[in-house]
Amino acid sequence: MLPDKLKSLWRSPRSAPPPGGADKPGSLGRALFAGKSAGETIALERSSRGLEEFFRDIRDTSGLTILDLGVATQQNVSFITNLGHRLCAADFLQILNDTFGLDDTVDQANPGQIEYFLKQSLDFPEGQVDAVLIWDVLEYLAPAMLTAVVERLHRIVRPKGYMLAFFHADDKLEAVPFYTFRIQNLTTLHVAQQGRRRPAQLFNNRSLEKLFGKFESVKFFLTRERLREVIIKA
Repeated sequence: MLPDKLKSLWRSPRSAPPPGGADKPGSLGRALFAGKSAGETIALERSSRGLEEFFRDIRDTSGLTILDLGVATQQNVSFITNLGHRLCAADFLQILNDTFGLDDTVDQANPGQIEYFLKQSLDFPEGQVDAVLIWDVLEYLAPAMLTAVVERLHRIVRPKGYMLAFFHADDKLEAVPFYTFRIQNLTTLHVAQQGRRRPAQLFNNRSLEKLFGKFESVKFFLTRERLREVIIKA
């Protein structure tokens, strides 16, 4: 059974997308600035080697279960389901905030809260998920929570399945931008900065290889936003 937070976001490959229409893409490479009550949003479109690699082995198949851990967007729902896959989305950071409080990593070592968080966000049978769009959410997890999440991902993602994760390349930042990612096509992302947030920890290539040591392989791409795009093969 899926956790309640996830059920409403499932779409079968033949079902119609939610009402409201897909978000309209902007021009490639053009920076967009829009004022918001919570601050200024900065957005751009760019090519993504990580996204291209993620879709390379699944674009010619159908009926896969893909998990999106970012903010649910109409554009991502439509894109994935139009490829013939099932999408399950969990707003990972919102669940994190609801469980532990905004920017609070102190209690992330509490076993009971860790288990509650995993049940809310990653409650799947072993090997049921074919691919995961992790985006940039793992940077906000303290060590005990991060270990538990990576172990759960290793369990629920089928062998040879793929995950795409982003990490900031500068490991000395006190606060990092956090983003909403919208898929434009198989190789292009619309990246919108929603603000800045204090990371629980930052990583270099070696520490990421260690973090995903139980997986078959880890591959890195560096973007102009100083983000490491990481492809993890289960």
